[in-house]
Amino acid sequence: MALKRSLLFRGIVPAVDFRADPLYVLTVLTLMVVAAEWLARRGPFRHVGAALLVILLTAIVANLGIIPAGSTADAPVSAYDAIFTYVAPIALFWLLLPVSLREVFKAGLPLISLFFLGALGTCAGVYVGITLVNGREAFGPLQQGVAGMFTGTYIGGSVNFNALALHYDVMRDGMVYGGSIVVDNIMTTVWMIATIAAPRLLLPLWKRRGALATTRATTGPILELPEETETIDPRTLALVLFLGGAALWLSLQLASASAAVGFAIPSILIITALALVLAQVPAVSRLAGVRVLGMYSVYVFLAVVGAFCDLRALAEIGSLGVTLLIFVVVIVFVHGFVMFGGAWLFKLDLESAAVASQANIGGGTSALVLAKSLGREDLVLPAILIGSLGNAVGTFLGFLVAGMV
Repeated sequence: MALKRSLLFRGIVPAVDFRADPLYVLTVLTLMVVAAEWLARRGPFRHVGAALLVILLTAIVANLGIIPAGSTADAPVSAYDAIFTYVAPIALFWLLLPVSLREVFKAGLPLISLFFLGALGTCAGVYVGITLVNGREAFGPLQQGVAGMFTGTYIGGSVNFNALALHYDVMRDGMVYGGSIVVDNIMTTVWMIATIAAPRLLLPLWKRRGALATTRATTGPILELPEETETIDPRTLALVLFLGGAALWLSLQLASASAAVGFAIPSILIITALALVLAQVPAVSRLAGVRVLGMYSVYVFLAVVGAFCDLRALAEIGSLGVTLLIFVVVIVFVHGFVMFGGAWLFKLDLESAAVASQANIGGGTSALVLAKSLGREDLVLPAILIGSLGNAVGTFLGFLVAGMV
C-alpha cells in the first residue's frame, strides 16, 4: 500500500477518479472563493456580491463535471461531507465569538414570529403543491410521505426529512426518495440565492410601505465588511484554530454523552453555547482572525451548497423529476409569498424575513451565513436558534400535513 501511494504520487499509477480526491476538491472550492472575491470587486459584479457569486460559480463547475455535483451514499465525496461536518460548525463558532447578547435579545422575538410565519407558508405550500401535481397519481401510496418529508425539511432540516421518509417507507422506493433528495438540493441552492438577493430586489416595496427596510442593501457588495480585514500573527492564528477545533470536539463528545443517557442535545446547540460563553470574555471576543477564518469557512460552505445543485441528476430522473420539481417550486413560492407578504403587511424588517425564511428552507447554518452576508451581526445567533427550533417542530408539523393530505 505504501509503495502504491508512492507510485501514485509520482504519477506512475493513475488515480481512478481524481475529481473525488479531497485535496483536488478543496483546491477547486478555494479557487471559486478567490474568483468570487475578485469578481465582486469589479464592474457589474460589485452589485451581485461574493456570497452569491461563489454559489453560482461552483454550481457551474460542478455541472460541467470539473468537481462532483453533490455527495451520495453510492458516490460519497469526503471533502463535502467533511465541510458539512467540521468546517460549517467551526465557522459558526468563530462567527459567534464577537456576538453581543444585548443585540441578540432585540432581534430574537420578531425573528421567531417570522420563522413561524414561514412555517405556516411551508405547510400551505405543501398542501397546494400536492394538489396541483395530483399527488395520489404522481406518488401513489407515498403521497403522504413525500408531503411530510418536504414539510419537515422546509421547516426543520434533513433530520426531519429522513424521519418522515422512514416512517412512510419512502426509502424503499429509490426513485422517489433519490429524486426528492436531488430536487431538495437544487431548491436549497436556488433559495439561498433568492434570499441573498431579496433584500436588494424588494427594498423599493418596503420603502413605499414605510416599513423597516435594510441596513446594508444599498451600501455596498454583500460580505465585503471592513472588519473582515485583520492583521494576525502565527500565535493568534494558532489560538483561534485551537479554540475552533477544541469547541467542536467538546460539543461532539457532550452530544454523544447526552444521547447515551437518553437526553440527546444536538452538538450545534452545544457549540453555540460554548461560543456565547467565550464571547463574554473580552480577550476572546477581540481575537484577531475569527472573522477572516469564519468568513473563509462560510465561503467554502456556500461553495458546497452550489456544488449540490446537480442538474444532470434531475434530468436522469425523467418525468418524476419534473413532477417533484414543480411540487417543490410551488411549496417554496407559497412559502416566500406568505413570508415576505406577511412581513410587508405588518411592516417587519426585510432582512429578518430573509434570514427567517432561510432558516426554514436551508436550516440554521444557512440562516447564519445569510445573516452574516447581510452584515446583520444581531441576527447571527437568533438565526441558529430558530434553525434548531425548526429541527424540533419540523417532524411534528410534517406528520400533521401528511395526515391532512
